[in-house]
Amino acid sequence: MKVIRVFILSTLFLSVSLMTASGAALDTKPNVLFIAVDDLNDWTTLYDPSHPIKMPHLERLAKRGVFFSNAYCASPACNPSRVAVMTGLRPTTTGVYGNKSKWRAALPDVVTIPQHFMKNGYYAAGAGKIFHHGGNGVYHDKASFHEFQMLSPDICPPKKLNGITNWVGGRDGGPTPPPYDWGEWPKDPADTPDVKTVNYACNFLGKEHAKPFFLAVGIFRPHSPWYAPAEHFADYPLDKVVLPKRLPKDNEDIPSGGLKLLETGKPFLFKTMDAHNQWPNAVRAYQACASFADSQIGRLLDGLDKSPYAANTIVVLWSDNGFHLGEKLHWEKFALWEKTTRCPLIVVAPGTTKPGGRCEQPVNLLDIYPTLLELCGLKERKELEGVSLLPQLRNVQAKRERPVLTTWGPGNHAIRSSEWRLIRYADGSKELYDVKADPNDWHNLLAKKNPEQFDAVLKKLEQWLPKTEAKQVSDLMPKRNLQQE
Repeated sequence: MKVIRVFILSTLFLSVSLMTASGAALDTKPNVLFIAVDDLNDWTTLYDPSHPIKMPHLERLAKRGVFFSNAYCASPACNPSRVAVMTGLRPTTTGVYGNKSKWRAALPDVVTIPQHFMKNGYYAAGAGKIFHHGGNGVYHDKASFHEFQMLSPDICPPKKLNGITNWVGGRDGGPTPPPYDWGEWPKDPADTPDVKTVNYACNFLGKEHAKPFFLAVGIFRPHSPWYAPAEHFADYPLDKVVLPKRLPKDNEDIPSGGLKLLETGKPFLFKTMDAHNQWPNAVRAYQACASFADSQIGRLLDGLDKSPYAANTIVVLWSDNGFHLGEKLHWEKFALWEKTTRCPLIVVAPGTTKPGGRCEQPVNLLDIYPTLLELCGLKERKELEGVSLLPQLRNVQAKRERPVLTTWGPGNHAIRSSEWRLIRYADGSKELYDVKADPNDWHNLLAKKNPEQFDAVLKKLEQWLPKTEAKQVSDLMPKRNLQQE
């Protein structure tokens, strides 16, 4: 009976995939809806119903396939993370370590995910933020798409909504740029970048396509500026806003390499927010922006469901990195702790995934590229450094042999296994956390008494550190551009 049932389901799936809206024959290869979200962390109801950030549409998508609850980025910053996903190569291989790295000039022959699909008969289209958005589109890769609607810029209010005009604790007290702002804006949601992006995608899904397609949709929120329509702020009343847990003096057990990394990051963000007593307002704005992003993902899913392609489209949703909201006395990303490296990953593959799957195994966003090739029956690329997730899509309990590697700048790496997070900095200093007993990364075990008791753990984890590291490639924007940071 089981064999007969599988045959019937497979036949139904094939018959749906063979027809377009007009009934014409179509390539049997599945379509791909590739959704990238910007700066979305793990403090959402997707991970735990008790978390404060409401994400009903992400939950809705996860119920259709497999949610990877321990997925991690290759690098905790937009440009290196997205380049790693799109090329399937680590920063230590490409030399793309920073947000300004001139990635395509350094990698002229690298084939991105949509390029590989184009080479195999797919029509590649997209909109929004897929590659890094800085520099008025200079990071975008035109060779990766047949057509693409660039990310629309935010229309900023005539006067900053948060009232913070100058930095505190950095940049010589200079003026804050327009993106360092938050509040209820704009009045008309149609003026937001994400509504325009989803409009494009829904319009694309409503058309008839002669070829299978790869459709990339980049949702910009909750990236700053933290603007969202008033209705989403109403979901998080200021007098009831839930703030992250902070440990006083949390940086006392951070070694020299970690402290140096923080000082070269953006400490003025956190200091400025605290100085103006704006932490609750900023957290609330992030939560509202995340909910707004979720609403646009809901619109996109509705567009897919109404289209003739719903039964034959693989959906992959991911975020480029996590995000600190004050945890570890840190704001934003640019660090190697759990909060800034953990990010959502959902895969829905008709005929492969079962509804409501949840995989707890640590996985890397680098795994997306080889997974899509295998799901779509395309030729594998030997140079890819991720590992296909097909075994976990078929069985969420399937084990993975290697932990996850995340890199932030040359020489700084985190290894995340099911039990541990090891961070080794460029100067050789280290942190070690028991991720189950200490999910907040509050207690560096190597700063405690008798750290030698963890020598065996370190030896096991350190074998996964990169043996060689590429030299950092040149920057595309060598001069500071506050408008794009």
